[in-house]
Order: sequence, then C-alpha cells, then structure tokens
Amino acid sequence: MSAEPPAGGRRPLLRQRWTELAYFHWPYEPADVQRLLPSGVSVDVHEGAAWIGLIPFEMRDVALGPTPPLPWLGRFIEINVRTYVVDPTGRRAVWFFSLDVPRAAIVAMARTVFALPYCWAKASHLREGDRHRYQMTRRWPRGPHASADLAFTVGESIPDAEVSDLDHFLTARWALTTKRRNQLLYGQVRHPRWPLHRVGDVRIDQDLIQSAGLPSPAGPPRSLYSPGVEVRVAPFQVVPGREIP
Repeated sequence: MSAEPPAGGRRPLLRQRWTELAYFHWPYEPADVQRLLPSGVSVDVHEGAAWIGLIPFEMRDVALGPTPPLPWLGRFIEINVRTYVVDPTGRRAVWFFSLDVPRAAIVAMARTVFALPYCWAKASHLREGDRHRYQMTRRWPRGPHASADLAFTVGESIPDAEVSDLDHFLTARWALTTKRRNQLLYGQVRHPRWPLHRVGDVRIDQDLIQSAGLPSPAGPPRSLYSPGVEVRVAPFQVVPGREIP
C-alpha cells in the first residue's frame, strides 16, 4: 500500500477540505464484514484482518468544479463508518456503511447524485487546545439507535518514515466504491499524503458501528489524527460488466 497519491486522475467534480480528522479503527473477522458487501466487492484485509473505521472530521470549503465554495452548505461535521475493499477489477477503495452530517440538503444530494448512504444527524465538535470531542445523534433515516461521543487528545506528529504499513493501509486510500440499484460505481479521490499525529486519552461511546449490522468492536481502537488535506473527487464511473443481483 503506497502512502503517496497516484499520478494523474480525472478532472474533479468536487473540491473540499477534510480537517480536524481522527481515525479510530478496529480489526474484524473478514466474514463479518464480507456478508454486508454486495456481490463482486471483496473485503480488503491486512495480515488476515478486516478493519472497520469510525472517522469524525470537519468538511470545509465544499465546491462544485471550479466554482467558489458553497456558503453554509459547504461546511459541516461528518462522522462516517467505513471499511476497505477491492472492486471487481482489482482496485482498492473505501466502502461506506454510513456518513452522518447535520445538513439535510447534503444528505438528499449525496444520496441522489452519488448513491452514498448519507444520514441526517445532530452533530457538534468542541475543541479545547489539543483536546477534541465529537458528538452526534442520527435523526434520519429511522432505524436502530445510532450515536457517537468521541473524545481524544492530539499528540506529536509522526515522521513519514515511522508510519507503519498498517497505518498506510488504513489511511492511504485513493478511491471509493458504492452501488446504485444493480450497478457498482467507482470514484477517484485525490489529495496529498496525510500528515499524521499520535492520539492519546481516547474515550469512545458509540453504537454507529452496531447500527450498520456489525458486531460491537472489541478492545481499544488504533487511533490517529490529521489536521487535514485538500481533496478532489472525480465523477463516479460505472464498473464495467458488473451488475449486482
């Protein structure tokens, strides 16, 4: 897994910044994750384990193509639950189980245009020095209770040479895949290499992962922080020759 972004890429449809981002990951049995994925999408594993991520951050300066950032709608908190997959053509990507944001209009657009499982939630982010706290409670769609209370303290930066193979596996992802009806979609995501920091004093109370249909995570998470990067998302493409039953 390369920590460096691939060269080239399609012209971006969306521009945005992902800031104040934390990674919380737990290992899972691959079969527990695979059963939730559509036909043709395979769970990606590292040393025999699948990984589930709970990722809080602030989305900022969302813009369509070359236009200026959207006012108000272009900045919001997001907390997503995700895993890592390989599509039918062998390309590695992120698979999202849920993406909770406090903007109903963003939820409607993302579900309609991008076929991503965005959810409407009440969310907040408080920061006191190096101490962060993200909180959210899902409002829609109705279903199993889904909330998160995530607190952590940002520590020292990690030199590039000290970032582990596992942390590259969990953070260096340059695409996502999703489904629309009976089709798989693939979208390139381009950004600089993540600047990473250590994280301490992690406190997590959540049931977002369980609401996705997964077992409760076991043990403390593998935790990282990044101040953020500029991101470009290309138009999604249909994965050729692959229809989901």
